[in-house]
Amino acid sequence: MVDQTHRVVAVSYLNTKPLLYGLLRNPISERLQLDLAIPSECARRLVDGQADIALVPVAVLPELPHYEIISDYCIGANGAVATVGIYGDVPLEEMTHLYLDHHSRTSVMLARLLLAEYWQHEVTFLDARDGYIDDIGGSIGGLVIGDRSIGLDRRFAYIYDLGTAWKDHTGLPFVFAAWVTTRELSPEFVADFNAALREGLAHLPQLQYLLPSPSPDFNLAHYFTHHIDYDLDGDKRQALDRFLSYVSAEMAIGR
Repeated sequence: MVDQTHRVVAVSYLNTKPLLYGLLRNPISERLQLDLAIPSECARRLVDGQADIALVPVAVLPELPHYEIISDYCIGANGAVATVGIYGDVPLEEMTHLYLDHHSRTSVMLARLLLAEYWQHEVTFLDARDGYIDDIGGSIGGLVIGDRSIGLDRRFAYIYDLGTAWKDHTGLPFVFAAWVTTRELSPEFVADFNAALREGLAHLPQLQYLLPSPSPDFNLAHYFTHHIDYDLDGDKRQALDRFLSYVSAEMAIGR
């Protein structure tokens, strides 16, 4: 029996392109109604029932009454992730305020965790608005994620990669986003979905030539193979459980 068409929303960032490449080239594409959005919007659509499957920031998972991670692939990192970091003109210990990028609650929660437990430094958090990167300076730092962080290493003197900090703090990799459903899907569909993702990742060497580099000195091949780690393995699942315990505790006290 052929599955119905499923509404799928995925993150619109560069690091998702290999996964999208697999989904779009595979016959499963005929069973998908695919859309792209920023991470926070992917999460909103899944929570509101506007998507059947979503690549969501994992911090949203405790908000879902029931869900299933359907894929062995994710957006993760085992150390430096390169596109999720705190940027500033002064060292972190001299920052008094920090803009929080609203694109992903996962990165916001991770920054809060690391500031409290790893760096043990208190700042006043500021809600980021459009153009907030231009307001980073002096004692004001900013959390910047995704494609708009590319090239900021030439602009700011101090960069704190959250993937590196988490690895130093826990010894574990990190999961930023996972493929999640709140529906009941057939095992056959899930198997086909994973096969398509696997196919996309198998074409990483070709994608470095097909995708335009977002910045002249940005090494696309190195980013895909050394910064983003797509396998949702046992260590990442352990890291995910640890992070979600923190998120649930923060939710319990209303943060």
